[in-house]
Amino acid sequence: MKILSKLCHSFIIIWEYEIMDTLKNINILTKPNYSYLLKQISQLPDSLDIIGNMPPETHKYLCVVGSRSYSSYGKDACEQLIAGLSGYPIVIVSGLAFGIDSIAHEAALKAGLVTISFPGSGLGTDVLYPQKHINLAQRIVEAGGALLSPLKRNQEATIWTFPTRNRIMAGISHATLIIQADKKSGTLLTAGNALEFNRDVLVVPGSIYSPLSYGPHKLLRDGAIAITSSEQILEVLGFEMSDKNNDTDVSVSDDEKKVLEKITEPIDRDSLIRKLELPAGFVNAILIELELKKIIAERQGVLMLN
Repeated sequence: MKILSKLCHSFIIIWEYEIMDTLKNINILTKPNYSYLLKQISQLPDSLDIIGNMPPETHKYLCVVGSRSYSSYGKDACEQLIAGLSGYPIVIVSGLAFGIDSIAHEAALKAGLVTISFPGSGLGTDVLYPQKHINLAQRIVEAGGALLSPLKRNQEATIWTFPTRNRIMAGISHATLIIQADKKSGTLLTAGNALEFNRDVLVVPGSIYSPLSYGPHKLLRDGAIAITSSEQILEVLGFEMSDKNNDTDVSVSDDEKKVLEKITEPIDRDSLIRKLELPAGFVNAILIELELKKIIAERQGVLMLN
């Protein structure tokens, strides 16, 4: 047991060293080297700390942010929408935070998309926020992405550091996608920055009974674009749909067939879940997949066949 304990301790030391080695190489990105979009906003810092590499400026940058307290619906929507962007030159921008931010980064990595992160702290490994996502930060860099910060590298995360980084996230992105945000969510600040910079703000509509829908629905009233499929995001970003997206031979799984059997006539989401007697998160994931396949659509809170 003592030998096993020593081996485990040695492994932890090696793993920590590898993380330090990946994340310790902090460089400086100066204002002349900022992207065209970022140069268009006011109150820019003279430089940004950066670990990793900036993706080509020819890529489209999509900021994806949302609530730290999220529902299974929000998680499923985030993962499915980003998965549908696979194969396109799109960079997912987010903030490494708990909740939708980290889910967006993970979904991007899984889909083979480059992702860049703006932590709410400096980039020093001892202050990088949150510390539990250091491994995620390392994988972002190793996958060809980057960590960036307008803050001093030893700056800890605090109440004023998040609005500072939110502004840069919105400024560097062609569009910002909001997935769940309650009344006090800092996500609304990012959306406000995007609107200030005349960028598209996209939102995933939610249940009228959920406090997490407050932000998206408020933004919809202010003119944001409702998003229910990856194709809609691609259209906003200016991509033409490839032939694979127009393929009429769409396969349907057994679970999807069970759901479709209950949508023979228009039905609201909650009634459908009660009829199926299945977990809400499981049903919501299937509904998102069916919407991505353009087999069903949700209009004014009612699900129906296309």
